[in-house]
Amino acid sequence: MLIPSAASALTGSEATVVSAVPAPAQPATSPEPAASTPAATAAASPSTAAASPSTTPGPATTRHVSNQRPSRSLVAGRVTLDYQGDFIGWAMLDRHTGEVVAAKNANQTSSTESMIKIWLVSDYLRRAAESGQTVTQDWLTKASDAVRHSDDRAAQALYVANGKDESVRRMIEMCGMTDTSAYPSWWSRTQMSPRDALRLASCVADGTAAGPQWTGWVMSEMRQVEGSTAPADQQATRGGGRWGIIDGVPGTVARTLAIKNGWTAIGADSNWHLNCLAVSDDWIMSVMTRYPVENGLQYGAGVCASVAGQLLPRA
Repeated sequence: MLIPSAASALTGSEATVVSAVPAPAQPATSPEPAASTPAATAAASPSTAAASPSTTPGPATTRHVSNQRPSRSLVAGRVTLDYQGDFIGWAMLDRHTGEVVAAKNANQTSSTESMIKIWLVSDYLRRAAESGQTVTQDWLTKASDAVRHSDDRAAQALYVANGKDESVRRMIEMCGMTDTSAYPSWWSRTQMSPRDALRLASCVADGTAAGPQWTGWVMSEMRQVEGSTAPADQQATRGGGRWGIIDGVPGTVARTLAIKNGWTAIGADSNWHLNCLAVSDDWIMSVMTRYPVENGLQYGAGVCASVAGQLLPRA
């Protein structure tokens, strides 16, 4: 049996677990981003210091699983956090059974920031394959940089090539999202809920987003995300993103975990908008947060790790 689709697995059957702090109502408009956000930068080629990916895509990773096979690692439980912030929501999908465990506010939204880059990359590659176009080394390097190094300029170039907001609308339709909305001409301000973040990751992992030719390549790039929360790894338009959920799971899982985080310190509301997204063979997890800038990037990374650690105890 095919793995449940992103839409069907998340409709009307969530197992609800209370999160640490209920979210307030979502503001009508997103806060203004910092000056380094992609809308303020021109699309440019990525740094030549980045690893040069191969132009040969890996095999597709659409997974055939049985719903009768028990999950090996999904352990549902109450998440308890001493959390300081405006919003925290999380959700987790068992890829074998389709069961979702989520916070009560998992349908509320926040800005995606760089988490959406896996869609921008997948959308570009799938459309190229569908039209019979060869992906050049320059564009493949952009795609790799957008995932591995969270490069904003590379993501902006992909966003423009994909038709800007048309790409976001394709994501909503193709991935069966119910809470997500586009923000005109600004990919990082796309509003998404934790349960829709599961749909995004499912859409990438099951081959819908990137198509059969490129899914394996995209998932491989997500397993090779680099860099920490240390200031030396954080630059104006790109930064280290190997932290969060991956730090809260057993080492045997972390070694093969596919991830894409999103994080920006927003001046207008003085909050970090920080999100963590991870895909394993057995489960998909999302954590989305907004909290005071003064708490620092590592604070949010630790929150994601704590949620993961409670949902997936090491013992």
